[in-house]
Amino acid sequence: MSTERFLTDLHGLGGKVAVVIGGTGELCGAMAEGLAGAGAEVVLVGRNAEKAQARLDRIASAGGRGWFHAGDATSRAELEALLAAVLARSGRVDIVVNGAGINSATPFFDITEEELDRIVRVNFKSVFLGCQVFGKYLVERGQGGSIINLGSMSGLVPLSRVFTYSATKAAVHNLSKNLAREWAPHRVRVNTLVPGFFPAEQNRKVLTPDRVASIMGHTPMKRFGEARELVGATLLLASDAAGGFITGSEIVVDGGYHAMTI
Repeated sequence: MSTERFLTDLHGLGGKVAVVIGGTGELCGAMAEGLAGAGAEVVLVGRNAEKAQARLDRIASAGGRGWFHAGDATSRAELEALLAAVLARSGRVDIVVNGAGINSATPFFDITEEELDRIVRVNFKSVFLGCQVFGKYLVERGQGGSIINLGSMSGLVPLSRVFTYSATKAAVHNLSKNLAREWAPHRVRVNTLVPGFFPAEQNRKVLTPDRVASIMGHTPMKRFGEARELVGATLLLASDAAGGFITGSEIVVDGGYHAMTI
């Protein structure tokens, strides 16, 4: 590819279709807006049609294209129905974001099996199934593709108070690397986007004043991230031009949190 062509394609995702599972949430919704802004047609997947419509309105007002599909990311049947629906309406899938997730700050000895099963199902099983359903399509299609799994700083370094969340996110990190190795010959790239501390629906209940003070003391930039600040890393991982040789990576967006010691 010539340098001129590379620069032209660097941020362009025109003609691509991106399926954003968890796209009705704050972080993945912002990522979906970024993908649409770069030219991709985006499919927001979640359960809340009202939140999806608000996001789609913003996408449309900026000149982007997208639509909503209601679905449960923990159900193989619903994910297979999602893939069929996208192929029928949009004709292809090129980018998949697996971003469904929930959190909990239950003390370890109080975690019930029901809570454990629920968090494993949403945080890990949804990613596992999303990779199976969409990864199979991408591998068999033979034209490459990008899968972006949402990890967490707690998947790299276990954080206090969020035992089940940390464990499931660590599993997502491990699975992503495994699949990156397996699918690299097929040009299907699998990477983990690792947000630091971004206030969102799933973690606001654990952001107590003492927790916030601890986070700020460990974040060199002394602030939380804003959802829009995940867009650059998303486009890098989604783009075959900019990120075509990136697979099995953990792209950290955390204001320096991981670099802080004493």
